[in-house]
Amino acid sequence: MMADKRPEGTIGEVFAAFLKLGLTSFGGPIAHIGYFRHEFVERRKWLDEQAYADLVALCQFLPGPASSQVGFSLGLMRAGYGGALAAWTGFTLPSAIVLVLFAYGAGALGGPLGSGLVHGLKLVAVAIVAQAVWGMARTLCPDRTRASIAVAAALLILFSTSSIAQIGAILLGGIAGFALCRNGEAHAGGHLAMPVSRFAGLSALAAFSLLLIGLPILARLVPDSGVALFEAFYRSGALVFGGGHVVLPLLREAVVAPGWVTDDAFLTGYGAAQAVPGPLFTFAAYLGTVVTIAPHGIAGAIVGLVGIFLPGILILLAALPFWDTFRRRAGAQAMMRGVNAAVVGILGAALYHPVWTSAVLGPRDFAVALVGFVLLTVWRAPPLVVVAFSAIAGVVLAGVA
Repeated sequence: MMADKRPEGTIGEVFAAFLKLGLTSFGGPIAHIGYFRHEFVERRKWLDEQAYADLVALCQFLPGPASSQVGFSLGLMRAGYGGALAAWTGFTLPSAIVLVLFAYGAGALGGPLGSGLVHGLKLVAVAIVAQAVWGMARTLCPDRTRASIAVAAALLILFSTSSIAQIGAILLGGIAGFALCRNGEAHAGGHLAMPVSRFAGLSALAAFSLLLIGLPILARLVPDSGVALFEAFYRSGALVFGGGHVVLPLLREAVVAPGWVTDDAFLTGYGAAQAVPGPLFTFAAYLGTVVTIAPHGIAGAIVGLVGIFLPGILILLAALPFWDTFRRRAGAQAMMRGVNAAVVGILGAALYHPVWTSAVLGPRDFAVALVGFVLLTVWRAPPLVVVAFSAIAGVVLAGVA
């Protein structure tokens, strides 16, 4: 990758383009990548098909929210670092604002109507996560070896009480992939120029590592300072391979396990996050608003958003100058096959607990979740339709009960 490509657009142009997408891009990270391709490859012609494919490959390889990383990179290519920030802000802000407003209003939901609505949103999470597990398993676990890695990762999560079980599952997946998954097809896309120097890339890598190691230490040295909250979101964003729904078990471990957010509030917000456009990682804005430790409210939402997105941006900047060389190595590709299979197992474990155990309390709940799953996987219904169906069904079932 080169560092000599000059930006060709303006910050305002980038912000307007991504704000439109932030208001209209429903459907999750895979759908977002399709929206970006239509807008920036076909319509605006900011880059060609091969360059876009190369960029998507990089962002799928790295930890963090893949669609947001692709958007950040497109803004970076078009208008430099200011354009990158504009792209992230425009794409992220709409859903973050809506989820913060929902967090403030969710506490006012009372009585059968409110409880039914909340339970319906929890059932949305069952359908959405089941769809994610099904789709990712078909793509990322197509053979016995990777399916076995996924099962082993799920068992590790389900039978372990350790807070570092997810980290261990990802590391073991990478080791197993490096040793056992070298027979897959090699991929090597075209050349992609980026305005990021090697010095900037190494600086970003140093910042990423320093924060990942230093924040837990700082949180213990200065308790009740907000550092612990920022560290929890930063850790979750740094360890997410696959993006989107994979962040669910990591965020739950970060905010529910220490008692900052209840399971009910967590799953209610996760269900609401399916109803808004833009990146699913803006779920962190909701969680930052409702946490019981300081800061919460608007300040907590900002801490959550910055904390969860920052590691993915830093690791992206670290990788951009070196990606062309590294991604052609067979060992790196084998390792990521194992990591991706482990991610499927982690998500499968999360589908059972807490998603299923907290939402499906009887045959009627299962029926609603099953219809939602079929709507998503067979009828290809937009997630917003499934959210509306499950919310109404939750209210109806609460009235019947």
